[in-house]
Parts: sequence; C-alpha cells; structure tokens
Amino acid sequence: MSTFLPESTTPMRAMILAAGKGERMRPLTDHTPKPLLPVQGKPLIAHHIERLARCGIADIVINLNHLAEQIPAALGDGARWGVRLHYSWENHLPGALETAGGIRHALSLLSPQFLLVNGDVWTDFPFGQLLDTPLADEDQFRLVLVNNPNHHPKGDFGLTEEHRLTPCPPTGPQTTSAQTCLTYAGIGLYRRSLFEPLSEGRHALGPLLHAQIAANRGSGMHYRGVWLDVGTIERLAEAEHTALQPG
Repeated sequence: MSTFLPESTTPMRAMILAAGKGERMRPLTDHTPKPLLPVQGKPLIAHHIERLARCGIADIVINLNHLAEQIPAALGDGARWGVRLHYSWENHLPGALETAGGIRHALSLLSPQFLLVNGDVWTDFPFGQLLDTPLADEDQFRLVLVNNPNHHPKGDFGLTEEHRLTPCPPTGPQTTSAQTCLTYAGIGLYRRSLFEPLSEGRHALGPLLHAQIAANRGSGMHYRGVWLDVGTIERLAEAEHTALQPG
C-alpha cells in the first residue's frame, strides 16, 4: 500500500534542498550548514520560506544531512512564517544521496506535484509564477532558467520559443535559430511520479532531467530577475549587497 500523499486531496507542497556540505564555502560551513548562513540579517533559507509562504505554500519539506540538527533547531516547525516545516533526515544514511536521491528519500512527504528550490540560491523569483499554469499532461517538470553566470557560461539546457526544453547545445529536429542555452536556476515544478521508480540511495538529478528532455517531456521558463548561486564566499558577499524585489 502506497504511503504517498493522495493526489486528489493534497495541496501543493514545496521542497528546499538543504543537505549539502558546502565545501566551497569552508571554513564558514565547517560549523554552520550553508542554508543557515546569514544574508541581509536572516538565514539564507528563511528568505525562501518567506517567499514560498507568500505564494500560498503551507507545507515545506527540507532535507537534512550536513550538521543536520542545526536547521530544525534554528527554524522550528515553521509557525513563525505561517507554514508547516517537514524534515527529511539523511544524516543516518551511508553517503550523500545527491539531489534526485534526496527527493526520492522524501517522496512520502511530497505532494503529487511539488515546487523544488535549491537552498543555496539568492533570488527574487516569484514562486507563484510556476503555479499559474498546470503542467501539460506529457510533462514531468517545468524548470526555471536564467542567463548564464560567469562561472557557468555554457548553460545547461536549450529553450525554444514554445518553452520546450532541449539539450544544450541544441541538437535534433527541434533546433531553431531562436533557441538559447540557459542555466538551470535550481527552481522547478516537478511531478512526484518522476522519482517514484528510483530505488532508495544515491541518484543525481542531471541524468534524469536529460533523459526526460530527450523525450520532450519538460518545459521551461526564462527568468531575468535577480538570481545568484551562493556557492562561494564571494557570491555570499554579493548576495549581501543585492536587493530583492517583493514576491
């Protein structure tokens, strides 16, 4: 018998990825999980929780591994933001699960469609934009893409004028001169069913996305607002001085 939340009665949930070690941000992350590093007066992850709450998400799942106990100790049950926080513990497992493995481990806490956010991005993306249009029946996800940052100039995926995701660099019959290679923002709307066939354990997200995109089962949107991958101490300092618009 399935332990997954039922499709017909479960409101949209979100998941914030917060299990990584943040190796490139040492020594800051030797004693503090990267999502708890302060940006403009509050933990980085708190900015995500606030924005998710403002778009009507009431239940948020957070996966935990590195210095896992610190995050629930800092955030509590979510009541201060008017949400319910659910924690998916990975620190008792052998080795890191990576992104898709972490999602698979948390599936029983997720809604049939759920909003996914990397815990280490700084953005004013209005999460509600992902929820405005239902996923097409054939699609497994809708990804938010951004202009390629200096540290990732080649991008991740192509995006057609019809908002279809394609390999990058663009190849095959869908290739058009209007396609652009862009960078995955670490934000997306996903179907839980994409991860259900996976076994428990370590799984990367990239191969899963590429396989579905090759089958034309993914759409995307190009966001041109504020977005930073807070993966280094330098970009953490940049986030400190980059204002976000309400959303």
